[in-house]
Amino acid sequence: MTAHGGTGGHSGRSGFAARHGLSNADRQRLCDDIGQRIEREGLHSIRLAFADQHGVLRGKTLMVPAAISALTDGCAMTSTLLLKDTSHRTVFPVWQPGAGVGNPLLEGACDFIMLPDPETFHVLPWVEGTGWMLCDIYMPDGEPVPYSTRRILKDSVAKLDERGWSCRTGLELEFHILAITDQNLRPEQTGQPATPPSVSLTTHGFQYLTEVRADQLQPVTDLLRNTCEGLDLPLRSIETEFGPSQVEFTFDPAGAVETADTMMLFKSAAKQVCRRQGLHATFMCRPQVPGLFSSGWHLHQSIADGEGNSLFMPQAEGDHLSVPGMNYLAGLLEHAAQSMILAAPTLNGYKRYRPHTLAPDRINWGLDNKGAMLRVIGGAGEPGTRIENRIAEPSANPYLFIAGQIMAGLDGLERALDPVEPSHSPYSDNAPAVPANLIQAVDLFRGSRFFRGHLGDRFVDYLCAIKQAEIDRFLSEVTDWDQREYFDIF
Repeated sequence: MTAHGGTGGHSGRSGFAARHGLSNADRQRLCDDIGQRIEREGLHSIRLAFADQHGVLRGKTLMVPAAISALTDGCAMTSTLLLKDTSHRTVFPVWQPGAGVGNPLLEGACDFIMLPDPETFHVLPWVEGTGWMLCDIYMPDGEPVPYSTRRILKDSVAKLDERGWSCRTGLELEFHILAITDQNLRPEQTGQPATPPSVSLTTHGFQYLTEVRADQLQPVTDLLRNTCEGLDLPLRSIETEFGPSQVEFTFDPAGAVETADTMMLFKSAAKQVCRRQGLHATFMCRPQVPGLFSSGWHLHQSIADGEGNSLFMPQAEGDHLSVPGMNYLAGLLEHAAQSMILAAPTLNGYKRYRPHTLAPDRINWGLDNKGAMLRVIGGAGEPGTRIENRIAEPSANPYLFIAGQIMAGLDGLERALDPVEPSHSPYSDNAPAVPANLIQAVDLFRGSRFFRGHLGDRFVDYLCAIKQAEIDRFLSEVTDWDQREYFDIF
């Protein structure tokens, strides 16, 4: 067994869901339906997965009898998965009391429990005889894992539910599809992290939304479209972006948790389907491939009342947002800098924020202005009136980013905040700049009384510690930049 290895089995805890009040008649009915569908479709295995702190799916593949048991008993997973940075290194001292995070239930690389959400069951269209379910995660005593990002989003949505409101979110996701020229699987290329594949382009760039480029990419985008249809994901459009080998997939508006689930499943599916075709789909913001452009994630959001009526749509002609919509917008602006770690959680993501690139470089808003961080779309008589936040990178954890948006927007509503005037020159106005790098973003989040109040000191310190570990590793490495800058001159 390797360090921090497996659990020694897949067993959960007998009757876990029922013993801890996590089951009811509706859930049991869905579980029964899944059992019938598994038999009807002749499935032989089920993948169970949860979204970790980085928005990466981790899990196990169970044979059907074990998967059926997991619907009621759960499935054990190693707790160190909750304590890793993006190199998959465990960054907390798990062999010490409290595992370095003040939680004795995580000591010694013990187990936590994945409990499948039966509403997320899918049959995977790219692999024969295999189903899939997303899981919520719990401690062995039945309490939610305090670092569960899906739980954090559900709790944020519950704050809206208490007011009789709901959040609608729309997803626009940019990424690159590249051809693999060398998988780099030689023994000396392994490590933490391993050498990524060598790639070449699938198309040249600069032909934004041209039909020719769309046709060149269609063999692979058709594969992804068919995958989305097979998974019942609400795909809305497929677009060719400005950069080489870059595309954007957009999805219909949905509830906040459903949108985050869709993003998780789509990203993982796209990477798997492309890899089987000798292609590499990457949601890294700015890959180190000559000529590539940065990718962004644009989140559309609005709030509706209990009858589905938009709270953002203004009544008066000439207004672009209602008063509640303006309050929500002001909350997003007020907490934007502190929440950047949720929108751009990687060192790489901050290399996107450059002037005149359709990516924001300061904290402002505009009326249908794609250079602003927050773009207001709609007006009187337009039920689809909404706010588009253009700040996030596509590698962001969708549960955390959307939850942070709801928290900030609700704060603006509750305090009746008023935003500054809209920007007409988003790259040259006097608005505050976005944090320049992840180091600044971590410091702002660490010092945020607002997010400490909403997420708790333990979670804020936990996330900052993981990100600090990545920063420290980066600063300790000799890079191409160091070599070019210093090797010859000194």
